[in-house]
Amino acid sequence: MLIFGIPVDFILFALTLLGVALFHRHTLPVALTGLAAIILYKLTFTGFKYGAGLGGLGHHMAHEWVTLANLFLLLMGFALLSRHFEESRIPQEMPALLPDDWKGGVILLGLVFVLSSFLDNIAAALIGGTVARSVFQGKVHIGYLAAIVAASNAGGAGSVVGDTTTTMMWIAGVSPLAVVEAYIAAIAAMLIFAVPASLQQQRYSPIVKNPPSGLKVDTIRVLIVAAILIAALAANITANLKFPALLDILPVLGIAVWVVILSTAALRKPDWSVMPETFKGTIFLLALVTAASMMPVEKLPAASWPTTLGLGFVSAVFDNIPLTALALKQGGYDWGYLAYAVGFGGSMMWFGSSAGVALANMYPEAKSVGRWITQGWPIAVAYVVGFFVMLAVLGWHPDAPH
Repeated sequence: MLIFGIPVDFILFALTLLGVALFHRHTLPVALTGLAAIILYKLTFTGFKYGAGLGGLGHHMAHEWVTLANLFLLLMGFALLSRHFEESRIPQEMPALLPDDWKGGVILLGLVFVLSSFLDNIAAALIGGTVARSVFQGKVHIGYLAAIVAASNAGGAGSVVGDTTTTMMWIAGVSPLAVVEAYIAAIAAMLIFAVPASLQQQRYSPIVKNPPSGLKVDTIRVLIVAAILIAALAANITANLKFPALLDILPVLGIAVWVVILSTAALRKPDWSVMPETFKGTIFLLALVTAASMMPVEKLPAASWPTTLGLGFVSAVFDNIPLTALALKQGGYDWGYLAYAVGFGGSMMWFGSSAGVALANMYPEAKSVGRWITQGWPIAVAYVVGFFVMLAVLGWHPDAPH
């Protein structure tokens, strides 16, 4: 069914995103209402990708459940990881290691970028947010929060173990060397947004000049954090190289993270008090991802660099996993550009990436589309500049279309 040539599914999804933007204090009810409306519409009129009625819905959810379960387990687990990291007292030591002016903010963003190149970008963003809360005395500018998310997404864009979308490309046979080219754009983007975001932060709440003395780092918590991150990394690499079929039937990464969290709980009790608020933010993201997965996007425009540039903006409001799957099926892309676009593009909205949602759970004031766009404006500028820097340096060299 079309209205003015637009499928009703897309109109309902657009209204859901508009509701999230306008009613940022009520994002969960808005997202759940939008998802319910889309499901009812598809049950009544169009059916789902895998069939009509409740059977079609069941088949659709059976196809999506591993992705959703992984997101759920990772967002919930990494919230506990960030509290372990905070209580290890390492963040309180960071002012002694960072320059005590705007350059300290830039270096912290650089650390997030590097961490995300080999860790999950959710974990990198939460570690960055935890350090920022300490070194900026609990007052973190929305523009700087957007920059932390952008740094985590940029760091993962060129690494086949740094982001779900790049891992998907690797599984599909794309060379890791083709993906690593995305770092040309990602590093250029970092150079664009890191300085203005850090200057914003320094004016808003300067970095701590004199860190507290006499702190004793909790080594056990540091080891727990390291064990969780190593487990996630090892599970990702092992499953992709040795047991790729397992990734389609089990949320491997999420399970690995929770095995370590629960097995180390006797050494240091996790801070379970963060779970209720994290749960609400996680369900919000899952509602949006589920709604996006039901959109009738069966074909992308012809592969070209303008199409790829546009996919970055689409990725800010539309789940990048199905976008990447469609692009891989279609072929004809230069994969480094696609990795950058779908990886970094989600940074332009707070709910455009799982890293953004995770950080917004930590900083609820970030759940405002208006403030994210107006105060995080360097991110969109950096995305476009980074893309064209890569185009100027490398040119466009697409893979053969399928």
